Order: sequence, then structure tokens, then C-alpha cells
Amino acid sequence: MPLARGMSSQHNEPQSRTDLSADTSWERSAKRSVLGILIDPVDYATAVQRVVTAAHDQRGVAVSAMAVHGIMTGVSDVEHKYRLNSFDLLVPDGQPVRWLLNLKHRAGLRDRVYGPNLTLKVCERAAREGLPVFFYGSTPPVLDSLRRNLLARYPGLIVAGTEPSKFRNLTPSEKTELVARIHESGARIVFVGLGCPRQEIFAYEFRDAVALPLLAVGAAFPFIAGELEQAPKKLQDLGLEWLFRFTREPKRLWRRYLLLNPAYLALAFLQTAGLRKFSTEGRRPTDEILFG
Repeated sequence: MPLARGMSSQHNEPQSRTDLSADTSWERSAKRSVLGILIDPVDYATAVQRVVTAAHDQRGVAVSAMAVHGIMTGVSDVEHKYRLNSFDLLVPDGQPVRWLLNLKHRAGLRDRVYGPNLTLKVCERAAREGLPVFFYGSTPPVLDSLRRNLLARYPGLIVAGTEPSKFRNLTPSEKTELVARIHESGARIVFVGLGCPRQEIFAYEFRDAVALPLLAVGAAFPFIAGELEQAPKKLQDLGLEWLFRFTREPKRLWRRYLLLNPAYLALAFLQTAGLRKFSTEGRRPTDEILFG
């Protein structure tokens, strides 16, 4: 879509990215292991500031909001663990992730960094500071509603472009063409809504080529668009958002919640009790998947 404006600590890969580690404006936190996945124990303010700083610097950084499902995709796949542990910023999206950070690592986090709320907060800052945003993923109707709702909420927001998912793997030439469209749009922040783990793979594989902040924010697109109903805040605070979503989409989500959630809790108990150590080492992927 054309440019549019509203009404008017132990991991290896991130430290090897010297462009970030040498830059004190990034103010990298000491990551903490949640079942071997390195999470940044940060709050909304810190996460938003890091994204905005990278946007102003036009720096390629990969960001994702990690709930239990995201953690478990890295636990079960050593190549995906490598991808996640090379991310510049992984925030604790799920309450169980925040709880483990607090119990095991004494992070002292009072709240999670929920992907939909992070999206809104970044868009609010982007509107204030004139940073154009781009949305990649989902479907044309969802993107249209997402754009309309965001512009109504933040009239100064510049939506540089939107592009729906192709729901298939891209070719190398399509990757090059997509990167060119993002650059030509004038975007400074790119939100990716392809679902976990596709969106994290996308952010990992496109980070250097796009050279802008890439935020993998999952269900933020349909939530903000009004296409999906969010759980009541009380359920969210209790870590029971999964139950609310399961009752809405049992056929699609039963495996994720009825199998992965108990597995996460069992492994989290072992880590917290010191009965098992989880390696943060993964295996570098040899090929690109190019989810699109």
C-alpha cells in the first residue's frame, strides 16, 4: 500500500554483532535463560526505547515477544534455538515466562511485555517522532482494519506500507523484491505478523537485509484489527489467557496448549529447583526457509 498518514549472558551470537555491543545507546541488558532461551528481563519502557533508538539509527535488530509456545519452539529445535538466541531483544510476553525470570533469576518484573501492547506503545512513539511503520503478514482485510484502527488511535502515525502474507515460502528473488519494497516505502520500523515460529524465522533471515527494527508480534495484528477477541485482563494477569484462546479456537490450538503448556511447567520446575540445566547453545541453520 502507498505511504499513508493519519488525519493530517551467556550466549554467543548477539555478542558477536559488534555494531550493537559497541553502541552504548542500545544499553543491552544481561539476558537470562528460560529453558535455554535467552530472554531480556525488560519492561515496556526499555523495550520501546530500544526499538525507537534502532529505528532512528536505521539499524537492523530482531525483536520478538516470547510466550510459552515461542520458548518451546526453541527448546525442541536446536536450529531455532540458535535463531532465537541471536535475537537482539526477546521480551517476556507470557506471564509464565515472566514468573520464571522472577523466580529463577530475581528479575523483579512487575509486568510482562505483551506483544499487542508493545505494538501499540511502539506505534504511539513512532507517531510522536515521525517514524514510518510497515506491517507484513496476515491477510488484506486484517491489515486494512489494523491500519484504520491504528490511525484512529494515533492520527500522526505514518503507515509507510502494508503487505499480506503469501502463506508460502518465498523465493530468493522474492525476498530481494520485498526488501526493496520496504526500503522504498520509507519505513523505519517493520512489524511482522506471521505466527510463531514463522515470524521469528522471518526476522532472523531478513534482519541484515532490511537493516531496520523487525518486530515479530504474533497475534497483535488480528487483536488490534478487532478480528480476534482478547482475554479479559484478569485472566491475562493470572496467566490464563491460553484458556480463553483455547475455548475460541480449540481445533487449532489444542496441541499448543494441552501438550506444550504442561511440558513447559515441568521443565520450568526442574530449572527453578536446580535439578536440570538447559544449554543455550544451538546449531546455526545452514539454509534459509524464507517464510512469507
